[in-house]
Amino acid sequence: MEEIDLLGFFEYFKKYIFGVIAACIAAALVVIIYYAAFKTQLYTTKTSVILVKNETSTTTDTISQNDIVLNQKLVSTYRQIIKSRLVLEQVINDLKLEYDYDYLNKSVNVEAVEDTEILKIAVTDENPELAVKIADTVAEVFSREVVKIYKINNVSVLDVAELPTYPSNYHLLRDCILALFVVFVGATGIIFVIFYYDDSLNDTNNVEKEIGMPIVARVFKDYSGDDMLVVNKPNAAASECIRNLRTNLQFSSVDSELKTLLVTSTFPSEGKSFISANLAVSFAQSGKKVLLMDCDLRKGRQHKIFKVSSRYGLSNLLVGKVSDYSEYLFKTEIEGLYFIPRGACPPNPSELLNSKKMLSLLKELQKIFDIIILDGAPVIGLSDSVILSSSIDRTVLVACANKTPKTQLINAKKALQAVGANIAGCVINNATAKKGSHSSYYYYYGYGEDGKKTEKSKQ
Repeated sequence: MEEIDLLGFFEYFKKYIFGVIAACIAAALVVIIYYAAFKTQLYTTKTSVILVKNETSTTTDTISQNDIVLNQKLVSTYRQIIKSRLVLEQVINDLKLEYDYDYLNKSVNVEAVEDTEILKIAVTDENPELAVKIADTVAEVFSREVVKIYKINNVSVLDVAELPTYPSNYHLLRDCILALFVVFVGATGIIFVIFYYDDSLNDTNNVEKEIGMPIVARVFKDYSGDDMLVVNKPNAAASECIRNLRTNLQFSSVDSELKTLLVTSTFPSEGKSFISANLAVSFAQSGKKVLLMDCDLRKGRQHKIFKVSSRYGLSNLLVGKVSDYSEYLFKTEIEGLYFIPRGACPPNPSELLNSKKMLSLLKELQKIFDIIILDGAPVIGLSDSVILSSSIDRTVLVACANKTPKTQLINAKKALQAVGANIAGCVINNATAKKGSHSSYYYYYGYGEDGKKTEKSKQ
């Protein structure tokens, strides 16, 4: 049986806590409104009779043991007599009620006190005074009919009905608590089922074990929609995370110099282009000469981030002469950062990226630049990045928190490993900053600089 991560479920549950609280409050309000506007108040009163020889009886003078045994045996029969048409229709006639037999039968309840000869007659009605009259009349008519049927006078009233002052069906506090409990347990159960079957990547303590590779960075979600975050909001949480990613990648390549880095993802819109662009800026800010290449020849969007034309770029260079690469290099406003856009969309991106020209181009560019960052196409469904990764120093997989399916992320990792890719690890994009952490400080500091809360998805 699969082990259940209770701590992970607790973290998952916290995302829905306000929704659960709102549902509980709504349930309580529904109960209150129902009681106030729709619930009919009913009043219940009780009278009790005892089966014992009446002192005025003319048949015998004393109570014998046989009488007691007989009365106890008659208790069940007497309960049926009380609720019979014979008795209840007489009650309706005596009190001139507008009820029929079926309605009154539902309003009258008879129960026997265990191991005694006592019968309790309970009557429930909207009118408390009428409930008292019905209860007393039922006891009276029942006594008369017993004499007629059995020729014995062994029924005596033990307690007369009292006027009820509080509705018997009014349990507002109890029903509110019950509604809160049912909604809370139900919502928790639904959330647990969603959590159990949710395959999306949740940033929990054992996520590295689940996906089978290290987390090299967690990039916290930024609501400004700014693609060049490291430049425009250097104190934002996401900017600090990008710098941490740069440091982690440098430390992971101590034994061999990191010259080429492929940034890819499982599916589109997980943030790989955002990570690639800002990571390139971060390396340039650290004093390196950096080249960013948009190798997503199908839907690459780096040209939009750097505001250049995509008409000419990498695809055109690979089709023509590789030695003419200088014609496709754009020097950005960031000191030390250069950029090659994707170019025109070719019919055969995989063949171009797997060509000898591409290998030759990378070797030539490595002589000029300290590090080359390649923004590759998504792995699932496309072979572009898988082919490219075999000739790159390190590969980073970008995944979106609470969106990327873990199974597909694992499949992407296996596809890269199958061609011998050197996977540095996974970057969790749009992660949630935890309060009290160092990154949380940067998150709220950076968020405060920008007043906007508009969310924009980043590919």
